[in-house]
Amino acid sequence: MRYLWLLCVILFSCNSDKTLDIQGHRGCRGLYPENSLPAFQKALDIGVTTLELDVVISKDYEVLVSHEPFMNHVIALDVYGHPISEVNERSFNIYTMTYDSIKLYDCGTKKHPEFPFQKHEKLYKPLLSEVIHLAESKSKHAILYNIEIKSKPEYDGIYTPLFEDYVTLVLNKVASEGIEERTTIQSFDLRALEATKNQNNTLKIALLVDEDESIEAKLSKLSFKPEIISPYFKLLDQQTISEYQEQGYKIIPWTVNSVGDINLMIDLKVDGIISDYPNKVIQVKTLKK
Repeated sequence: MRYLWLLCVILFSCNSDKTLDIQGHRGCRGLYPENSLPAFQKALDIGVTTLELDVVISKDYEVLVSHEPFMNHVIALDVYGHPISEVNERSFNIYTMTYDSIKLYDCGTKKHPEFPFQKHEKLYKPLLSEVIHLAESKSKHAILYNIEIKSKPEYDGIYTPLFEDYVTLVLNKVASEGIEERTTIQSFDLRALEATKNQNNTLKIALLVDEDESIEAKLSKLSFKPEIISPYFKLLDQQTISEYQEQGYKIIPWTVNSVGDINLMIDLKVDGIISDYPNKVIQVKTLKK
């Protein structure tokens, strides 16, 4: 019996290791400008399981990849190559621009203060379809997609379509690209998750939980049980993870960047890790074998 128990422990450890979902946050933000085609290409080259990305909507209803529905002053230059100030960045409202105009903004040249190792070049915000086509042609395995809908009540009709229309545009694009079975829809906005469930109940859904929120309280407000809970990683401990996993949830924290924190999350047996440095996650995971 003692040897059987030991064998079970070893097998469980091996299986846990093999199934860790390694998600490249905004592509591979630590190494290339966020949500850019080179960032996604680098994530694919590294060997991520999942591409994590954000989508917003243009004036002509294109679904494009961007963390904000405006030109963030930290990463973007205007069409003349001039800096954008924090004060007026929201005036560069993506929802009021056609996509051919959006492509004129440089979102790859400016150095990011938090990511000194990024490689820079002139880049634009790509369409979701461009990212999918890149991944489907370049990935060595069936890549997964974790797509965040960036809706907020204060954005409705101003920076984004009304949330239900926003969800419809994203889900239609996912369906037309034939990736529904490999896609998770995530959001901090419970309205977007409810709309996703109502419009397509076969898609996996991830509840995003911010650092100042309670997992339990937020989960209780949903009318259904999502497949995944994705909290800020510092909200997690062994008991919390075990309790939710026993209830059938997968736990995939964000955004885990230091080697020490990656080590800790793997030791706590999370189901996946969202990181700006998926290369570090793979290195730590490999060393633990």
